[in-house]
Amino acid sequence: MDNTQKHNILNGVTLKAILEELVGQLGFEGLGERIKLRCFTSDPSINSSLKFLRKTLWARVKVEKLYVELKKNK
Repeated sequence: MDNTQKHNILNGVTLKAILEELVGQLGFEGLGERIKLRCFTSDPSINSSLKFLRKTLWARVKVEKLYVELKKNK
């Protein structure tokens, strides 16, 4: 394994695990305030959000960036 992957917080973490942790910490309301996406503000659920995030790269990047920021601030 190269050094870049050893220090990558996202390495080995699924999108579902990321989303569940963010929802657990912030709730959908807090998540929707930080990232303005309808999947977080209008009838949100883990499954519908995952479906959208898996299809929409720019949105997934925003969610992953928030996850990394929260992890680094712990």
